[in-house]
Amino acid sequence: MNRVNGKVAVITGAARGQGRSHAVHLADEGADIIALDICADIDSNEYPLGSAADLDETRELVEKSGRRVITAQVDVRDRAHLKTVLDEAVAELGGLDVVVANAAICPLGNHIPAQGFIDAFDVDFVGVVNTVHVALPHLKAGGSVIVTGSIAGLLPTTGLNGGNLQGPGGAGYGLAKKMVKEYTKALALTLGPQSIRVNAVHPTNVDTDMLHNEPMYKTFRPDLQNPSRADAELSFPFLQAMPIPYVDPADISHAVVYLASAESRYVTGQQLFVDAGAGLKMGL
Repeated sequence: MNRVNGKVAVITGAARGQGRSHAVHLADEGADIIALDICADIDSNEYPLGSAADLDETRELVEKSGRRVITAQVDVRDRAHLKTVLDEAVAELGGLDVVVANAAICPLGNHIPAQGFIDAFDVDFVGVVNTVHVALPHLKAGGSVIVTGSIAGLLPTTGLNGGNLQGPGGAGYGLAKKMVKEYTKALALTLGPQSIRVNAVHPTNVDTDMLHNEPMYKTFRPDLQNPSRADAELSFPFLQAMPIPYVDPADISHAVVYLASAESRYVTGQQLFVDAGAGLKMGL
């Protein structure tokens, strides 16, 4: 307990899934939380995104830890709005120590128009850059930047089930996650002299809404016209070396808490795979 006591952390994509889990775990360890989410759907992304009600639930869960929390509906593609919201929240909470750039979408399907590429890339890479860059003026020595990557996004375009992350949206997602890897390494070198750390966490399948939706099921079971969750779960273990279909959001949050804490004070520029051996299996 209290591994990040007294720190302030901003988390994007915090309404549900990994982002909510990170917010709750960091709060349980003593951090005050700035929880941001778009709380709206994006047309090219066919599964529903988190809602305002979901973000309210995240707030309630953080408050149960006895920590302060500020929530706001923000699109990470809108740098000006993101900056205004973050500046105001940091002023209210008295500082910023941890940045968790987690917001992402994965609009899959060969029927998705080119806008799917734009939306996936803009949320998954430009949104990361926007989040980190508006936060940097607030960070001091000891600060930690943590970016959510993706094992699937790092695979070659022919790497997933002999196919790919389907369509323009999948291509945008994959490019964004590959660029996240290089971005975090370059930024870690840049910020090293200031003792600000930058790392990426690359999960395999995670038990969230990004995994559990019809387009993703079709990616894992292209042999079926309308695969169910049960159908897809037969194929999910293909990705990992360990015999599991997916990891829990908490498994990623444990890595995030470690990277946010002083326990990792000399860990920077790393690409941490929380993947049940998927990266090894795929030759990453």
